[in-house]
Amino acid sequence: MVDSNPGIPRQDAGSAWLACRQRRPDAAVRLYCFPHAGGSPGEYVRWSDSLPGIEVWGVHLPGRGPRVAEEPYLRVDALVQAIVASVAFRPPFALFGHSLGAVVAFETARALRDRGGPRPEALILSGYHAPHVPSTTPDVHRLPDEQLWPIVARQLGELSPELHDDPDFRQLLLACHRADFEMIETYRYAEGPPLSVPLTVVAGTEDYSEDLLKAWRRHTTGPFAMQLFTGDHFYLRKQRDGLLRFVTSTLANRSHASMAGSLRTAG
Repeated sequence: MVDSNPGIPRQDAGSAWLACRQRRPDAAVRLYCFPHAGGSPGEYVRWSDSLPGIEVWGVHLPGRGPRVAEEPYLRVDALVQAIVASVAFRPPFALFGHSLGAVVAFETARALRDRGGPRPEALILSGYHAPHVPSTTPDVHRLPDEQLWPIVARQLGELSPELHDDPDFRQLLLACHRADFEMIETYRYAEGPPLSVPLTVVAGTEDYSEDLLKAWRRHTTGPFAMQLFTGDHFYLRKQRDGLLRFVTSTLANRSHASMAGSLRTAG
């Protein structure tokens, strides 16, 4: 979603890829959030108001907001390579991704590992089935604008009449959604060794089946957990408070486990 209030996310001076609402250099962990198709960092960096012990960063993709003049990415692998080449993930950190963002976060963790980069303390993946499972949903990125717009509008939720009827705003929304839909609809998982990162899957009860979500288990040799919240694909909006409490608990547990592991290593 194009952020209607671009003043809320504050970019890190060193990277056009990142946005942050509240800098917390002494936070116990940094949470890097990868948005859903058509999403912007604004929806995620606002979480910092409810996560006082966590420094929340949103990953800002080209083709929207301040980066609207840049060409959007159309393939997940190209986007991930650009992210790991441009973003300095500062440990200790965790990755969160919703829908398309879940795939990008997962592939980013794999790319960091393959490059010998820093390892996240936790991977929290929301609203998407395990990547090795073929998608059965029809492609929508090829639809003409008049058929794609109702899909985009439903995802956005309530829009003011002024924005809903603004043709320029509509075209911006259609362009970034179409590009992101193409990314997720052309994504194909490439076999590789599982991660060793603790992996947690969260989703709405009316979205994917539990079997498709539990299938993520094969993608890590570390701890695996799953949590369902009442709702559909965008459960995280209506269930925001419950999700953020769960994220806080998950990261606190991982932080304690990491500290204990460091103490054992030191001993």
